Amino acid sequence: MARQDRDPGSAVHSARRRALQLAGLSAAPDPGMDRSARLASRLLHVPAAFVSLAEDGRQILPGMIGLPSPCADRRALPWSHSPFRIVVSSGQPLVVSDVRADGRWGTSPAVADLGMVAYAGMPLTDSDGLVLGSLCVIDHEPRAWTHEELADLEDLAAACSAELRLRILSAQRRSAQTVVEAARAAAERARGQAEILEHEAQTGLDHAELLLKASEELAQTSGLEDVRRRLHDLLGGVGKPSYVGLLVSDHNELHRIPDPDDTNTVEHESPTLPADAAFPSATAMRERRTVFVPDREALVTGYGPEAVGFFDHLGLTTVMCLPLWGSRTLLGVLAIGWSKRHEVSITERATLTAASGYIAQAVERAQYLDERISVARELQEAMLTDLPLANSIEISALYQPAANDHMIGGDWYDAYHVPPSSPGTDSSLMITVGDITGHDMHAATVMGQVRSMLRQATLDHPPHSPATALTALEAACAVLPIEASGTLVHARLDPAPPGTPWTFTSCNAGHPPPLVRSPDGQVTLLEEHDVLFHQALENSPRTEHQYELPPGSALLLYTDGLIERPGHDIDSAITQLAGLLARHGSGPLPGLLRRISNRMANPPPEDDVVLLALRVP
Repeated sequence: MARQDRDPGSAVHSARRRALQLAGLSAAPDPGMDRSARLASRLLHVPAAFVSLAEDGRQILPGMIGLPSPCADRRALPWSHSPFRIVVSSGQPLVVSDVRADGRWGTSPAVADLGMVAYAGMPLTDSDGLVLGSLCVIDHEPRAWTHEELADLEDLAAACSAELRLRILSAQRRSAQTVVEAARAAAERARGQAEILEHEAQTGLDHAELLLKASEELAQTSGLEDVRRRLHDLLGGVGKPSYVGLLVSDHNELHRIPDPDDTNTVEHESPTLPADAAFPSATAMRERRTVFVPDREALVTGYGPEAVGFFDHLGLTTVMCLPLWGSRTLLGVLAIGWSKRHEVSITERATLTAASGYIAQAVERAQYLDERISVARELQEAMLTDLPLANSIEISALYQPAANDHMIGGDWYDAYHVPPSSPGTDSSLMITVGDITGHDMHAATVMGQVRSMLRQATLDHPPHSPATALTALEAACAVLPIEASGTLVHARLDPAPPGTPWTFTSCNAGHPPPLVRSPDGQVTLLEEHDVLFHQALENSPRTEHQYELPPGSALLLYTDGLIERPGHDIDSAITQLAGLLARHGSGPLPGLLRRISNRMANPPPEDDVVLLALRVP
């Protein structure tokens, strides 16, 4: 809960000043804070957003987007811009649809200086609940903020607060490092003293190093699997446990996050645990307290046979389960086990409890990131086209996500029929393979816009020239404006009477060359191309090229993720791809695409991959 600024005295100001110093923030651009402002602007579709932090007599803006000069140049605002001050002083969100109609702020300098009409701000707090500032969004027109928009802004403020807390903890870690080094020096000077004193000193160092390592390593995690992977190494030095487990709460269940590097563990056999189960971990979750089971006898007496069997399978005697508290709720449970009976000292318990706080922060951040990535991945895959039914032509596609699950790309394929150019003729088939620049939700969203606009441009310009459609797309993006950039091949495949070549008309905007395999196994690269499309480039009319595809020819289009690998030559990769098409292009197309994907996937692609293949009858 945010601590309200009811005391204007020096203690609160001093605490804020110290927090900003530890976080390394001032009236200067900060990449992390700028990222939070960009996300808020993008997610809520507002022209301006900023991270405002309270400093003596003013607000500093380490993160911002869309603010006018001179505020943007100074990265600071006067304290007189009162809507922002209210969030800091009250510790509560502030939402205003039209500040001009509100008697409190109708004459505020913020209205004129920032063009502020609608305003929403969420408090940013440190780990003690002290309000350090606010994450703010403004609109230049009256706006009725929706519940979903405010929920998104609250989630972004929670993530921004978590980053502030991690920065403060990292600075405190550096300070603690000095203490650790001093303790090490004292231990060296005390070498030769009684063994018990040396053991206690070393134990204290181990505990301090654990907390330092936890603050450093867990700040770098990117997902729940990554958090789980680091836990055993992180906690292995304190008490030398045989097992470290992570369980995450989901409604009325606990979900085990198995070690991704250990496929033989029993965790894979029982991935979920009901909240009312007779397990120490479930008890810790229900009763919101640390649960300690000293030996097997206590386990048999206090818990169910399933728990006994689970821990027997893991070979554990002593178990300790600690609840993981997030900023707003209980996130899950940390389970630690020893194969032999282990006495947990007061110091060790305190150290593990402190470490669980770092783990909880990492879990909370990982859940937020995993949820956003999952939403973006679902959005991207939902926009991939179902291939049209074609009685006379074979067609198959394959989409392969990047090896890194947190990379969201803008790769896509498309195929659809267009009306015949003249009565009595068969309809032509439009095909597209493209790649929007970027690896985030914005790239996936722009991909969906470009895909739909290119379809519309094609259908609006009979006889469906690929070059005309792409020229119209670029003109529309410049007017709207949509900041779209990338590469693509947009083409039309015109049918022909049996036994005669089909016509392939293609417009290539800086994309890797399509490959054509003739019936005799020869492979040709269609290398003619224009420049990529980009809002900064002059929009000149696009060109297109025609090719004849004899009956039995196979056509292969793909995105650059298939052929680009760090340290590998692109031309060599295209040559390898052409060889695979030559040897296996006469077989079923789905099998061909799987074979290509498997053979070209070493090392695993760092980008999404799209493959689209067609065969002329």
